[in-house]
Amino acid sequence: MRKDFRSPAGEIYTALRDVDLTVGAGEFCAVVGPTGCGKSTTLTLVSGMERATAGWVRVAGQDVSGITKGVGFMFQTDAILPWKNVLENVAAGPRYRGVDKRTAYADARDWIRRVGLAGFEDRYPHQLSGGMRKRVALAQNLINEPRILLMDEPFSALDVQTRALMSNELLGLWDLTHPAVVFVTHDLEEAIALADKVVVMTAGPGGTVKAEFPIDLPRPRVVQEIRFEPEFVDLYHRVWETLRAEVDIAYSRTQSPAGVTR
Repeated sequence: MRKDFRSPAGEIYTALRDVDLTVGAGEFCAVVGPTGCGKSTTLTLVSGMERATAGWVRVAGQDVSGITKGVGFMFQTDAILPWKNVLENVAAGPRYRGVDKRTAYADARDWIRRVGLAGFEDRYPHQLSGGMRKRVALAQNLINEPRILLMDEPFSALDVQTRALMSNELLGLWDLTHPAVVFVTHDLEEAIALADKVVVMTAGPGGTVKAEFPIDLPRPRVVQEIRFEPEFVDLYHRVWETLRAEVDIAYSRTQSPAGVTR
């Protein structure tokens, strides 16, 4: 699969080339790579927000030709509606799909409880901390029971402690419904602590899959603790050896006048 973009000047920029990646049902896949390698573009192609220039993207055996049904998307920035309270935000998906208000609100209250926000149903986004807003976004996605959950560095803006707590929260909630997850991150420790598989992408432009690493650490996992296990440290070294070369290439390109990043 390949994805090209055209610049305002008419030049062609290849964000992805020859990408061959399969994520199984219920599998947690983390994608790492240097800035500009096409990680986020990969998510937009799966979601149907962008179309591949060549090749194809398939979900459940069907070619993606528009917005993909059964897919949730958590962005780096909050996608919760500032004029709605927590209950209304979490219930928005079911209400949009035609679920009656009473049922939608009951389901929303259940998911709000699951993410640890019971009692905050009437609060508005500006009244919540960053971690609480991310909990709302998780509930907002998972209430729709997605087959696939796409996550584009969802915790990158949080402090270290809150980020670890949210990672544990995510694993606990993922275990309830087991959607396939494609989790984009720059944090290799986060990727290994969360995933069943870590995919390393090459430096862009024209990023592609360089290597895949199965993560056979036992579950359930506590993110703050699993990082001290010898198996985790060994995995980190192995993946980093593959990733480091791509980071060096990406950095060297930013120092060149001819370097192009996206």
